[in-house]
Amino acid sequence: MNQHHVFGPVPSRRLGFSLGLDIVPYKTCSFDCVYCQLGQTTNKTIQRREYVSKQVIISELKSYLTEDHDKVDYITFSGSGEPTLNSKIGEMVQEVKRMTDIPVAVLTNGSLLFKKRVRDELRRADLVLPSLDAVTQDVFVRVNRPHNGLRIENIIDGLKKFRKEFDNEIWLEVMLVKGVNDGVGEIEQMAGIINEINPDKIQLNTVVRPPCESFAMPVDANQMRKICKMFGKKAEIITPHARKAMKAYEKGVEKSILTLLERRPCTVEDISNVLGIHRNEVVKYLGVLVDDRRVVKKMHKNQTYFVVSKDEMRSM
Repeated sequence: MNQHHVFGPVPSRRLGFSLGLDIVPYKTCSFDCVYCQLGQTTNKTIQRREYVSKQVIISELKSYLTEDHDKVDYITFSGSGEPTLNSKIGEMVQEVKRMTDIPVAVLTNGSLLFKKRVRDELRRADLVLPSLDAVTQDVFVRVNRPHNGLRIENIIDGLKKFRKEFDNEIWLEVMLVKGVNDGVGEIEQMAGIINEINPDKIQLNTVVRPPCESFAMPVDANQMRKICKMFGKKAEIITPHARKAMKAYEKGVEKSILTLLERRPCTVEDISNVLGIHRNEVVKYLGVLVDDRRVVKKMHKNQTYFVVSKDEMRSM
């Protein structure tokens, strides 16, 4: 079944096996993060509207749920951009809750939580996973490259208000980029403010999948451990999935990607279009192939391309 907006389930380092609901067009987002695995934002906006209709999303999900599938741990509003930009997300969450007992999660950059309506729309979710990568405006601009209508103090205030209003769990992600937002001063300020926000978990992450900007480099393991201690007992470092745990990892898809890349360099979008696989799933496979050094990343005219490595070519 070729689903356009329902994808997976994909193995998630945070959510187990996650069935994704992609409710905004590709790279429609309020941020243009330097580390984004899906490439640069092409529609940077804070305008909310029904970018993808509720009826389409619910119809695709109903179709998926009527079939026999492996276990799904969460139905997750995520995908190719910022899901809270879809003005019908609250109604979609309610519809999904009526359809299934599978818990509903929302992955969000948190940029619109200063709006009461957005906070109210997310209150029916079982789990909300916002992000906060900076607490000062200059670092916020450097790492997240936000829409010019956004201020970090408003986002922080929205997170604090949402914590008071939301009865279920909040897992706050902090994505660390070497030399950009990992300075001691920024981390100390961030730890203090996150303590005021009071999420249930603080999940520290760094760049593990090929980012849209070549300068977005990972923070090394020792530094990550030091930073984790600064955030206190609620903090944990998100570790990659072991391949043996990735039950949703299909060798046939891996082979198809390698065969395609053997013929020509491709972007994530190219692979998605040719193979009919959702971009987020393509990113998952590419992450594994890059880690295994079977595929390498190349930059050309501000576009990220993937090619088969020399070692992999010799083994073919």
